[in-house]
Amino acid sequence: MSEGLTIPIGPQHPSLKEPVSFLITLDGEVVKKAVIELGYNHRGLEKACESRTYIQDLYIIERVCGICSHAHSYAYCRCVEELAGLQTPRRAEYIRGIVGELERLHSHLLWLGVAGHEIGFDTLFMYTWRDRERVLDLLAEIGGNRVNYGINTIGGVRRDLDENICQHILDVMDGLEEQIKYYAELANTEATLIARLAGIGILTRDDVIKYGAVGPVARAAGIMDDVRIVEPYGVFTEIKVNGVTDDHADVYGRTVVRIKEMLESIRLIRLMVKEMPDGPISVRAPRRIPTGEIIIRVEAPRGEDVHYLRSNGTDKPDRVRVRAPSEANWHGMKHMLEGFHFADVPIIIAAIDPCYSCTDRAIMLRSDKGDTVTDWESLRRTGIERYKKMGIDPSKIRMRTSGV
Repeated sequence: MSEGLTIPIGPQHPSLKEPVSFLITLDGEVVKKAVIELGYNHRGLEKACESRTYIQDLYIIERVCGICSHAHSYAYCRCVEELAGLQTPRRAEYIRGIVGELERLHSHLLWLGVAGHEIGFDTLFMYTWRDRERVLDLLAEIGGNRVNYGINTIGGVRRDLDENICQHILDVMDGLEEQIKYYAELANTEATLIARLAGIGILTRDDVIKYGAVGPVARAAGIMDDVRIVEPYGVFTEIKVNGVTDDHADVYGRTVVRIKEMLESIRLIRLMVKEMPDGPISVRAPRRIPTGEIIIRVEAPRGEDVHYLRSNGTDKPDRVRVRAPSEANWHGMKHMLEGFHFADVPIIIAAIDPCYSCTDRAIMLRSDKGDTVTDWESLRRTGIERYKKMGIDPSKIRMRTSGV
């Protein structure tokens, strides 16, 4: 019996925006086996945080992911604030909430466009990315950047929102709401779109629990895991979030959830802008943080974002650990791919809205002989030896030097 045809996708591939490798074994047109190989984009951000101060680390953490930069910096700031015993001003929490929901709109519109592109619906891609530009312009007006807005600081936020910006936010929300309602109608009535997305990449409720999936992937299977609801924090202790779930448990369900969440984000933004209290936007934070450890969860656009911080009483953290939502959703990817057609592979992968740089980590393997700590030089030598076995000698690669 034939063992099937194995097709490699990546790590360098025109349709993949980050390096990752998929080995897809086919039985005819059906995926018989899927192997996901991460590890091409590890940047060592967690380790880098240990040699820098808490405020310097904020710049690193914000760059864990470009799309979820606010969610990561917010979770990190909350970790430091809890350990330091800081009470952030209410106005700061409202501003954080507004930026967080704008980021959710930015992320979901980006995803909807990418999903349209993956299935050949490029008109949807162009429409949603046009709308996304309006959100990015707002974020740039608020923080100074379209990506990595830099709004968070330990103890609050860096910038206030004046009346003009608030009014501009409300005006943009009015226009966006009409467009997103159109996308919702499209998802409910466009037969071709429904036929292309329904019934593929299935991850049932039991599978979600088994593999630990989060965010729209879990909510598309009927599981309400939105941290803003199950464990309210910040402004969401005052403003209630209306949860969104679906029962399709497939790519179509994840599409419906994201579209409905955008409408909910617009409602929340309007409410936060209108009810935002007066007052300061930050409190002074100490340089040295008392000894302790803490875990904080926030709801990033892709799902539950977990940050762990351990302090040792100095001005630098002892350990920083980030469990981004993509890291949780990868575990079920093999199950979602196998049994479906090869033509469905791109959209099934895209449906979790993956971020590879969020996910890649270096790990230490433990054995009966005891732990071994690998330093940077040993890790470098290991990498060189591995590439030599593949016929590549990195030592012969000319490096660019100053003045060359």
